[in-house]
Amino acid sequence: MADFEKLGQFYLGKTCSTELGGTGTDELVLYDARDLTTHAICVGMTGSGKTGLCLSLLEEAAIDGIPAICIDPKGDLGNLMLTFPELRPADFEPWVDAAEATRQGLTTNEYAKKTADLWKRGLAEWGQDGARIRRLQESCEVRIYTPASSAGHPLTVLKSFGAPSPQVMNDPEAFRERIMAAVSGLLALLQIDADPIASREHILLSTILNHFWSAGSAVDMPTLIRSIQAPPFDKVGFLDLESFFPSADRFRLAMQRDNLLASPGFAAWAEGDPLDVASLLYTPEGKPRLAIISIAHLSEQERMFFVTILLNEILTWVRSQPGTSSLRALLYMDEVFGYFPPTANPPSKQPMLTLLKQARAFGLGCVLATQNPVDIDYKGLSNAGTWFLGRLQTERDKQRVLEGLEGAAATTGAAFDRSRMEQILAGLSSRVFVMNNVHEDGPVVFRTRWCLSYLRGPITRHQISTLMAPLKTSSTGTNSRSAFAPPATELAHDDARPVLPPGIPEVFFPIRGRRDGIVYRPSLLAEARVHFVDSKSKTDHWDDVTLVCLAGDSVAADPWEEAEDWDEADLPNLTTEPDAPEAVFRDLPAELTAKRSYSSWTTALKNHLYRNHTLPIWQCPDLRQASAPGETEGAFRAKLRHAAHEERDLQVGKLRARYQSRFNTLTDQIRRAEQKIESEKSQKSQKTLSTAVSVGTSILGALFGRKLGSVSNITRAGSALRNASGIAREAEQVRHAEESLAALLQKQQDL
Repeated sequence: MADFEKLGQFYLGKTCSTELGGTGTDELVLYDARDLTTHAICVGMTGSGKTGLCLSLLEEAAIDGIPAICIDPKGDLGNLMLTFPELRPADFEPWVDAAEATRQGLTTNEYAKKTADLWKRGLAEWGQDGARIRRLQESCEVRIYTPASSAGHPLTVLKSFGAPSPQVMNDPEAFRERIMAAVSGLLALLQIDADPIASREHILLSTILNHFWSAGSAVDMPTLIRSIQAPPFDKVGFLDLESFFPSADRFRLAMQRDNLLASPGFAAWAEGDPLDVASLLYTPEGKPRLAIISIAHLSEQERMFFVTILLNEILTWVRSQPGTSSLRALLYMDEVFGYFPPTANPPSKQPMLTLLKQARAFGLGCVLATQNPVDIDYKGLSNAGTWFLGRLQTERDKQRVLEGLEGAAATTGAAFDRSRMEQILAGLSSRVFVMNNVHEDGPVVFRTRWCLSYLRGPITRHQISTLMAPLKTSSTGTNSRSAFAPPATELAHDDARPVLPPGIPEVFFPIRGRRDGIVYRPSLLAEARVHFVDSKSKTDHWDDVTLVCLAGDSVAADPWEEAEDWDEADLPNLTTEPDAPEAVFRDLPAELTAKRSYSSWTTALKNHLYRNHTLPIWQCPDLRQASAPGETEGAFRAKLRHAAHEERDLQVGKLRARYQSRFNTLTDQIRRAEQKIESEKSQKSQKTLSTAVSVGTSILGALFGRKLGSVSNITRAGSALRNASGIAREAEQVRHAEESLAALLQKQQDL
């Protein structure tokens, strides 16, 4: 395994000199995944290598099993799907720039071969190869979503106005923020610049959503339009409705909304899967996913509308998760310009700021990228724990960055050297970034590694269709409600409304659409509550069940085997009187008019539910985990994956703590060994000097003394010989000390 393949560590590049045009080193830059829970900001001008760094960060997250939602306003993130483990020219050929090949005097095939060779060399220089690309592919699924377009996987937010989760409903502040952001997004789509405090349009729509959501009811677009025309309340605050917002003005607002929904271009918004954060982060099998949400094809108003709704959905999902210090998921926005400005207050700003403040406690890391730091609100800058800073365009940008770094340092109490950082920023070149991480001792200058994905530039909608074609699956289904909505031609019986005996309750399905030519057909409706209790998995759950059985000429003694199971949320608001009194009513089977039939059907219903209504519970004894009621296998596997990450981080932390004392002991031993070497060398030098003086004195005494063999000369010569022998011993001690130091250093390296 390569040195950078470590649990919870993201390989971003290698350190380099802080001087201008600094050269690289072999020291790896490994970023602790948990540091992303305090969020990150990446700033760099065009050509700085910002896109490559951010894609490398997402690649590392994917390899580590961390899912991500990536908002792509420019179309660059689709490059994450261009991964070719074999690195064959044929893999690159459909994606290389044919115009660039022509400019270089090459055919497309030749240019593809040149590009493939470049990618092989680039990966090899950074210790990577095709095997790591394959590992990336196997670790996660990459999928491109295109709201209001079928180029990628379509998404719709028109189904996203359901009542918020209980966690949000029980938090008054979060509930108000959810309403405010949803209404602001809707009005932005209508190109109405509405102040949440002063705008009567904003206040009216907020009151409507508050009315329905407080009752636990979802709001679809037709309901919203009708409620604008005829609100389900008479007063707004202390004013009566007509004084606050006259009916003629409400009608114009409703028509404006209806015209938008009826426009051909807006029809695409009704297609696709509902916006569900858990489904974006994980496949049904529980595999992590990089969900690239491409919004480059949308208008400015549509982008703001969608991003606002998406951020609110993410915020709702975050609040439903248990707290954790490990990284659970990532939210990445490739260009935050216009969505989080310092002075204006667009609809997307409040949910983004709330995420930066609260998401860290739940394991969601936010990474925001921009060309100009002046595009980001100062509160957002101070909430970022990691800064990736590339080449900046203007002196104003540099000063903004320095102010933000000072604010972030002040928030965490970390030291910050402004003059040194200013000097570093002035010397950055392409693909060279400075990482300022509040969790580290100081800034690190590094050169980014080679991306595993092929960076070809922005991906067009046609290219998105090509990339997503293998992932798109055709699905056919039947409308379960078709049995309750017969065609208008089915009007053969001209029967009056039947009369039921007292004690038999009667309800009617509401009419949606035109009211002429309506036929009411009898059905049997059952509502029940099933209680599931299991002490082993700590399950105590009530399940609401609604069954509808269409009655023919007769009703069986046990009709529930053929009944349709309806979700309570999909069940329309039933009425005790028909919406169309002049409609045609079908005859009732005799069994429906006999009260005794309902007792036997109740008994049959209990038996049916006991036999058929189950509650799957997924368990993992090793991690002592059990799924929540209604949790899918994929969601449970995703939870297990995160639980394993938490356990891994815990064990890694224990190992670090366990070996820290040994490392400190070795460091102290190395320091003493170095001091001993210096001491031994000093003693050796003194011995050498003493011996030299003794020998010199002996020679001078012999040359200029009166007697060559005098006693003093002989004594000094003997002393010199003894000192020479001492020098040899001192040299031997120095050598032993150096060997001991080398052994300690090797032991430290091994540790």
